[in-house]
Amino acid sequence: MRAGARAGGRHAELDLDHFLPYRLSVLSNRVSGAIARVYSQRYALSVTEWRVMAVLGRFPGLSANEVAQRTAMDKVAVSRAVARLTEAGRLERDTHDDDRRRSVLQLSPDGYKIYDEVAPMALAFEQRLLAGIETVEREALFRLLDRLDELEMQAEAEMAAETR
Repeated sequence: MRAGARAGGRHAELDLDHFLPYRLSVLSNRVSGAIARVYSQRYALSVTEWRVMAVLGRFPGLSANEVAQRTAMDKVAVSRAVARLTEAGRLERDTHDDDRRRSVLQLSPDGYKIYDEVAPMALAFEQRLLAGIETVEREALFRLLDRLDELEMQAEAEMAAETR
């Protein structure tokens, strides 16, 4: 029997070249990896750490859970990244003004220094990446991404409801 063959039957077929989650994941990994090579060498940052810094650079004062929600990253991975960034002096943790039990995060002065250097590099890479796409195509791409985001949340809610 050939490798991967099921006794007495065929396997389900999944054409990865036309499977959206796979294509998006591969593209995301390649794009993230390309820019990560620069900031990981220069600043010893992981992709997760940079994503945390990028979100907090744009939205200071979030909790670790809110960072995880905004990035759709695993809470444990975000928590570890926050711990490493705090230990390295790149993040500061404080308590929320209205709820002293709630911990909020922001970039430290050293964190902002890195953010202010990496963010323009990331934007320049994005410009290089999108240079071959016409403005109207770019606008359509971002509209489609927004729509896919909405549809994903809807599909996820429907699946959760089905499993209850």
